[in-house]
Amino acid sequence: MSETATTSGPLIHPGEWHIHYDYAVGDTAARFFTELRDNMKVYARRCPSCGRAFVPPRAYCERCFVKTTDWVEVGPEGVVEAFTIVYEPFDGLPVPPYAVAYVTLDGASTALANFVTGVDLSDPEVASEALALGSRVAVAFAGKREGMITDFHFELLGHNK
Repeated sequence: MSETATTSGPLIHPGEWHIHYDYAVGDTAARFFTELRDNMKVYARRCPSCGRAFVPPRAYCERCFVKTTDWVEVGPEGVVEAFTIVYEPFDGLPVPPYAVAYVTLDGASTALANFVTGVDLSDPEVASEALALGSRVAVAFAGKREGMITDFHFELLGHNK
């Protein structure tokens, strides 16, 4: 390369990776997903030190740094902590519009995200009011379950569609 060569910025080459991989989820997540699939129940794992109930379950408390112990059933209802409504398509996801909410299930100390049904998403302003923080939802299980987070979704309660 000559000393007189100059660049106006970084050289960028476009690229795309599509990688399929399988991984072991570990004992804690395996139990969580098995309960979803086989028993249609959502379980948290409780910290013996502070009493927080983690869902999705964690093997160790993120606050106390101790091993979690007891399995506790949570839900089947909960409260919306945050939400988004998607109107643009993304590969591998449902055809829009769809809503995703971060929900703290009754009896849990932490929240988890999943799809929400039971609200008309055609008008973003009206849909946002229906999904407002504090709205109540219920866990609804799929007819065919595979041991994945998509074995259930949340249904908005107390709202006319």
